[in-house]
Amino acid sequence: MLRVVKYGEAVLKREADKVEAFDAELKTFSKELFDSLIEEKGLGLAAPQVGVSKRVFVIDMRQRCDTETPVNFTLDSQKVPLDLCMPLFAVNPVWEPIGDLVEEAEEGCLSFPGIYAKVDRAYKVRLNYFDLDGKPHEIVCDGLFARCIQHESDHLDGVCFVDRLTSARLFKIGTKLRKLRKQTKEFLKSQPKK
Repeated sequence: MLRVVKYGEAVLKREADKVEAFDAELKTFSKELFDSLIEEKGLGLAAPQVGVSKRVFVIDMRQRCDTETPVNFTLDSQKVPLDLCMPLFAVNPVWEPIGDLVEEAEEGCLSFPGIYAKVDRAYKVRLNYFDLDGKPHEIVCDGLFARCIQHESDHLDGVCFVDRLTSARLFKIGTKLRKLRKQTKEFLKSQPKK
């Protein structure tokens, strides 16, 4: 399993590099990324969150807590069963909002364990991406799926969910953030120099 980097590590603030080669190395890495996602019991995980500065993320909507609420989406303009397209490996993804509706909902992040805050996100999005074989695809989705896409895409741009918070919301979690940053600093100091 790959180690999930925590708040305070430099890779989380760096814009990730575009993937140029759709090869065996990418497939091996993507499998490890997915295994780490399952181990950590998350919905999504971006490559920078495991210390790899590449424009790749994985989402698995089958891992959501509320399995009663349906996941509304189309893949390449077709309605398909969720199991057919999950896990979703998105390489060099680009998303855009559809419409003006913004939804406020609580988010967490595997790089910010135990920290949650309300974040405003576009309710509906279009995602264009390449799969692990280099084939282009388009997903149109809303709700939690759209939120996950925006959250993971942010990681590829060096943006964390706490960067999207209002001052008041940031203030509420300030103590937890400072504690996590201190723990991260201590962890990094304890690691052997490469």
